[in-house]
Amino acid sequence: MLAVDVSQEHSDALSVKIHNILYPYRFTKEMVHSMRVLQQVDNKFVACLMNSETRQTASSDGHLLVLVDQHAAHERVRLEQLIADSFEASSEACEKQLRVSVVDPPIEVCVSEEEYRVLRTQAGSLRRVGLSLLFSDTGTPTVSVREIPMCFVEREANEIHRGRTPVVKKIVEEYLREQVQILQVPGAGCGAVPGTVLKVLASQACHGAVKFNQSLTLDECCYLMQSLAQCSLPFQCAHGRPSILPLADLHHMVPEPEVSPTPNLKRLRRRYRAWQLYEAGQP
Repeated sequence: MLAVDVSQEHSDALSVKIHNILYPYRFTKEMVHSMRVLQQVDNKFVACLMNSETRQTASSDGHLLVLVDQHAAHERVRLEQLIADSFEASSEACEKQLRVSVVDPPIEVCVSEEEYRVLRTQAGSLRRVGLSLLFSDTGTPTVSVREIPMCFVEREANEIHRGRTPVVKKIVEEYLREQVQILQVPGAGCGAVPGTVLKVLASQACHGAVKFNQSLTLDECCYLMQSLAQCSLPFQCAHGRPSILPLADLHHMVPEPEVSPTPNLKRLRRRYRAWQLYEAGQP
């Protein structure tokens, strides 16, 4: 049995109907600050009411019902905290640089002639991104890495603790190739968290975040939402998945007007005739 005809000749009419019942929203940080926790749902989401009206005259009561992915939200909170903890103040130009850890013995990385030339000429600027390099004069394009970002060492320790294959050399090789590409484009990486570092921190944020099917108290839900509201990018997890999903706008859920029931005329006629007969039989 055909329930809905979505053929070409009927698609335009359907699209109009769908457009009329959908209300797109552009989330802002002010809206996240207005979230009021209702309860946890299925040990996976946190149901909240949010105010989408950012004007000062708007009511403070939330009217937009949203579901917050508890894993994605905590992952975002952890990622931004890990990023903040991975940098320290630098003595040069009041900039921040990545915290480093000394590697002993240094990690030997084979590079191309072009990569070797770029890294050697720009070795001083690489200190800001947590790399300290030594260059051999043997004619072989080999780089010795004696300092690396601390988060790489922490990732290596986690992998070894889980009984997995060491990954730090592979990460350092990827990081060097990334930096060579950045150095060849002036101003390409200024002020940004390097992609390799961000990927390592995102993995750490994921492993330590609240999981699905993990029960949270109301206070824990409230604290998680407060922490999410303080994030620079609260709308997606460390890997880019959305953290907030709108469900319904209470302003648009207007109850249908009550319709008076249609009188049963046939029954009324029958009762009227019975009353007439009764009246005719009375003395």
